Amino acid sequence: MSIHIIFHEQYYNSDYADDPAALPGRLEGIMAVIKSKPDMYHIKKPEPASDTDILRAHGKGQLNIIKFNRLRYELAALAAGGAIKAAQTAYKGTPSFAVIRPPGHHASADSCWGFCDFNNMAISLLKLYSEEKIQTAFILDFDFHTGDGNINILENRKDGFMVTILNPGSVDRINYLREVESVMDNLTDADILAASAGFDHGIEDWGGLLSTEDYRELGRMMKQTAERLCQGRRFAILEGGYNHAVLGRNVNSFCEGFE
Repeated sequence: MSIHIIFHEQYYNSDYADDPAALPGRLEGIMAVIKSKPDMYHIKKPEPASDTDILRAHGKGQLNIIKFNRLRYELAALAAGGAIKAAQTAYKGTPSFAVIRPPGHHASADSCWGFCDFNNMAISLLKLYSEEKIQTAFILDFDFHTGDGNINILENRKDGFMVTILNPGSVDRINYLREVESVMDNLTDADILAASAGFDHGIEDWGGLLSTEDYRELGRMMKQTAERLCQGRRFAILEGGYNHAVLGRNVNSFCEGFE
């Protein structure tokens, strides 16, 4: 099975912010690897998320703050749209990975930090939920930093949407993988699986923990669990990852397991 890569050339634009996620060259390495493997990857272009889509996860105040900077809003809405397309693609049965920016897992309903603007994950899952396609979801957030925005928006909801989120806390790589495996083996209910895929936990990145092969194993576990629980429905969206020299290799490794 091939994997759909959700990507838009506008994501290359680094002028929207001055932070590590927005640096020039960050996405080029990923896309170079992807474009070198046309038999494995199929690139699909997203449309921006609508304000209605964004407001399922955010308050009007947060939306208006981001709108104050036109370019920042355009790219944040396009990133959220990329996450929506990845979720919709996965729901139809094709695994997908959204190579998007800005990232989103530190964006809460009325605030954001950590290089994020809108919560791409929440927006994408709430879109499917609003269309009555899913009732439950599982998120594996393997970024170096806990996705507080995902937790704040998606856990303990009052509308009936049930979301389970795992931010692994183990500090050595073997126990990290065992923790993920244990949770997934015991997971009994998920209409879709999603990854907040941050690669800054890599050995050569900020976290200094996970190897390239470990990312492949995380992808494999997600594939296996999705096939067991929800007809293989699974998608991932890019969060962190700041060593440009290895980011493409690690993303590709995850996708090889995830495919």
